[in-house]
Amino acid sequence: MVLENETARKTAELLLQINAIKLKPENPFTWASGWKSPIYCDNRIVLSHPEIRGYIRDQLARQLTDRYGRPDLVIGVATGAIGIGMLVAEKLGLPFAYVRPEPKSHGRQNQIEGQAASGQRVVVIEDLISTGKSSLNAISALQQAGLEVLGMLGIFSYGFDIAAENFRAQGIEVHTLSNYEHLIELASQSGYIQPDQLETLEKWRGNPQEWNH
Repeated sequence: MVLENETARKTAELLLQINAIKLKPENPFTWASGWKSPIYCDNRIVLSHPEIRGYIRDQLARQLTDRYGRPDLVIGVATGAIGIGMLVAEKLGLPFAYVRPEPKSHGRQNQIEGQAASGQRVVVIEDLISTGKSSLNAISALQQAGLEVLGMLGIFSYGFDIAAENFRAQGIEVHTLSNYEHLIELASQSGYIQPDQLETLEKWRGNPQEWNH
């Protein structure tokens, strides 16, 4: 996962500014993967701040164009990346659709919502990448529908080795605006997290699967 340092630092700074980073070492969050975590990055909050969502939109749109030119379609991963994905598509004047990690259990039982046709070249937008499992489930659905996935762009990644391995195994290129290292460095420098919290976060990051608060 490749980062642009200036963008990575600025993005981390903005996420801290709007309190998108939640810390609960004493009562950890439980992720969909089952992992326990003392930290949670809630990128949906970005949508409530016009200037910040504009920055995120513009950076994703720029990187999408620089890396992939002009795809046929922008795809957001439900539910967290629907809003920001639509903003990126609007910025670039491109069609938009979104994909669920799993098919809907009722109605038409769609997994892809919107108009998407076999053979179209698409770029996928994510808000947050942890283990990569839900992102890859969504990408698999797109590929099964005959879409050509050029790559994935996201706001933030925890930078886990397992995620990099999972994406590499599927041949998917992933780039995010910022990551855990930039975030924790800034949070520590600014006093957003205290020394004892930093120690907890470093221990968790070293072995998140086995971490026990």
